[in-house]
Amino acid sequence: MKNTKYSWLAFALMAIIIACTPKLAEVVEEVPAAPPPPKAVDPNMSTCPKFSDAVNGDEAETAHVLYRDLLKMKNYEEALPLWEKAMALAPAADGLRDYHYMDGVKFYKWMYGNTEDEVEQKALVEKILGMYDKAAECYPNKAAQYEGYKAFNIYYNYPDMATSDELYTMFKTVADELEEDMPYFTINPFTSVLVETALAEKITQEEGRKYQQIINKAVEKGLAECKGAKCESWEIIKGYAPIRLQDLETLKGFYDCDYFQAKYYGEFEANPQDCDAINTTISRLKWGGCDKESEKMKTLYTAYRTHCREEVASATPSNLALGGQALRDGNYDESIARYEQAIAETNDIDKKANYTLRISKIYYVHMRKFSKAREYALKAAELKPNWGEPYLLIGRLYASSGPLCGPGTGFDSQRVVWVAVDMWNKAKSVDPLAAGEARKFIKQYSQYMPNKEDIFIRGLKVGDSYKIPCWIQRTTKIRSGD
Repeated sequence: MKNTKYSWLAFALMAIIIACTPKLAEVVEEVPAAPPPPKAVDPNMSTCPKFSDAVNGDEAETAHVLYRDLLKMKNYEEALPLWEKAMALAPAADGLRDYHYMDGVKFYKWMYGNTEDEVEQKALVEKILGMYDKAAECYPNKAAQYEGYKAFNIYYNYPDMATSDELYTMFKTVADELEEDMPYFTINPFTSVLVETALAEKITQEEGRKYQQIINKAVEKGLAECKGAKCESWEIIKGYAPIRLQDLETLKGFYDCDYFQAKYYGEFEANPQDCDAINTTISRLKWGGCDKESEKMKTLYTAYRTHCREEVASATPSNLALGGQALRDGNYDESIARYEQAIAETNDIDKKANYTLRISKIYYVHMRKFSKAREYALKAAELKPNWGEPYLLIGRLYASSGPLCGPGTGFDSQRVVWVAVDMWNKAKSVDPLAAGEARKFIKQYSQYMPNKEDIFIRGLKVGDSYKIPCWIQRTTKIRSGD
């Protein structure tokens, strides 16, 4: 009994001790925290040295900020050493912006304009173009755009730095990469180079059509999507590229029947009894490969038989008729040769003048040889001095030369209107029958003359004499459109 009592006391004491002893915490296996996800790398981030890569990153950024502020104020002299420091420490700037390269172009152009040493100028041009190459290395996603800048500068500013073939290849690279999204500033010069290259038959027609279509799509897209001031640039492009591409009509097979129908059939519909309009439309559609049995061609031949039979019946035996047939068939050299013979075979001054003017129109409308067209128009005017038609035609030749003698708009293209108006005034003065059409042309085109500001900033004055360059090479009087 005694032992039982002690046993119970021992058990109670043990229970009290256990109750007062702190419990051990539950053992939980710790899971290490997941590492933070790697920071996403911008795919456009340059791999070239950036501010974040530089040993003196703060110094590079400070130089960057200071030179750009000075550059905005056109203080090139003070900005230059700061740019050189920023460029040396971090050529790619923050890795997303190409400021240092594009500003380098500005600095070298400034230096170019401040020296007359030809050796130094050439070295600076190489540095300017080199900036675009280096930018392309650091920002490969924009390589096509830099190639466009480079080609643009060579075309307009440094033409001795590349051959026409090299320039074509450069622009073609841009078009292949960006297609209808090619930069707006490349379109006009590329159009010019493309047309010259295609006309020289240095490329296949298939290749020429490919880039002609890219250019047209780019213009269409640019006009549809532009906003604000950017639309002004696209309007300039619209006034040049599509018109310049018309010169490719002289390559047989380049454009198809649909193209020629869309462009020329309306002229016939507007003048369905005019033999010139009928012959021109038949010729253009046949040149484009239109089927002689198509409805439009049948309509044209019916109009020819109805309204131009007298012309054939009264023709000098065969050369005039054969000249007309060759024209309708698109054999332009043959047509000119036949008309030349018809001129030689007649003593009728009116007929000589008319046949001569037909040759002028073939050179203008079908062959796009403006100098030859003017030559024959002047011969026609000499044969028949009181006839206004040759001067109306020469005026149209001049007025349509804006894309040939300039970018399609602006002073260089607008000044051709001065000589065009001279010709229309001449037509009005020698021939009362031509006066109405001459006044219409003068009213239509006078608004496109350069404005007073454009004339003044070039150191010119309204009323002074001025020689139009390009193929025209005629002296006229300066006038303003405002």
